[in-house]
Amino acid sequence: MKKSNTKLKMGMVGGGGDAFIGGVHRRAALMDGEIDLVAGALSSTPEKALASGRAWYLSDDRNYASWEALLENELALPEDERIDFVSIVTPNHLHFPVAHAFAEAGFNVVLDKPMVHTTEQARQLIETVERTGVVFAVTYNYTGYPMVKQARHMVREGALGEIRKVIVEYNQGWLTGRLEDSGNKQAGWRTDPEKSGIAGAIGDIGSHAESLTAEITGLEVAEICADLTTYVPGRRLDDDGSLLIHYEGGARGVLIASQVSTGEENALSIRVYGAEASLAWRQEEPNDLVFKPLGAPEQILRRGNDYLCEAAKAATRIPPGHPEAFIEAFANIYASVAATIRARQGGDRASGAADDFPTVYDGARGVHFIEKTVESSRSERKWTDARRDAGLAPSYSRATAES
Repeated sequence: MKKSNTKLKMGMVGGGGDAFIGGVHRRAALMDGEIDLVAGALSSTPEKALASGRAWYLSDDRNYASWEALLENELALPEDERIDFVSIVTPNHLHFPVAHAFAEAGFNVVLDKPMVHTTEQARQLIETVERTGVVFAVTYNYTGYPMVKQARHMVREGALGEIRKVIVEYNQGWLTGRLEDSGNKQAGWRTDPEKSGIAGAIGDIGSHAESLTAEITGLEVAEICADLTTYVPGRRLDDDGSLLIHYEGGARGVLIASQVSTGEENALSIRVYGAEASLAWRQEEPNDLVFKPLGAPEQILRRGNDYLCEAAKAATRIPPGHPEAFIEAFANIYASVAATIRARQGGDRASGAADDFPTVYDGARGVHFIEKTVESSRSERKWTDARRDAGLAPSYSRATAES
């Protein structure tokens, strides 16, 4: 059994060089002192991978030229010397082969979103995770914000009454022109269907909007009426999407995801309307949650205060008035993964944050949502059935479970 007073050992696949999201994951994972980055295969070519590993001070014997070499060599080590989990931050097309191989080998996995390209791949990952018992997290990072956890708690406790309508928007403007022709690495692969998958904006940021809604409300999508558009000439994937949604139980929703909203930076927002009150949260002002009860004054709840729920307080590191945001939200996912791994290992340092992260089932729901949205947009029907079957869903919901 591994000692509970040692840091967890992390390996990383992808994210080397000047990759934006790799740096975010690395900083987030190391933030709380629970995790060390000890091994990696950090790029798609051996030369870049090894150079990135040296830049991040990986030892030569655990700085690998490929993810296959990382997996093979870590498996050859004594069990107590291997990595405790792998973080996968590659472009989307590599998510499935890498995650599946590590999970099959018994390694815990943290995987960037969207989880995989197809529902069939998602089913295979679910089967592997259920059979091996590994911890498997998908980094829908906006679920890690303290005030999102507070919103989830208030909906769960019935503070809004019956949920009637949800409006969620994710607007960016960075792809208003053909940035993919400029050599921009992020734009290049995100607009390439071979790497990104069947969807553009709706897969890249629309999946975040769907995840945020599911996390806060626990609502399951029943039907979708989607309009996906490609505004930039020559682009092969959608860069704008507008959806009407019917949720099981009767609630209605509007979801907008656009990467051609000129002038917008990272404008993710959600409004949840119930019969007795409403909530509103904006990612660009993430430390505030607006609560509007029926017939009473508007309230602004702020991160870091004692009146918040335990999950929101556990996700907070500094006192009120000191902003916490994007990287800390990622760090909250990593902290919860670390607590869960320690609990599984039989250590004594698991906390209330354990198991509070998006799982393989949340990832599968997101893949299903993307597929059904694309299907709806291509269809002549007004409504497309988007219910997920039991094989893609767990026997419980984190969003509706008791604290």
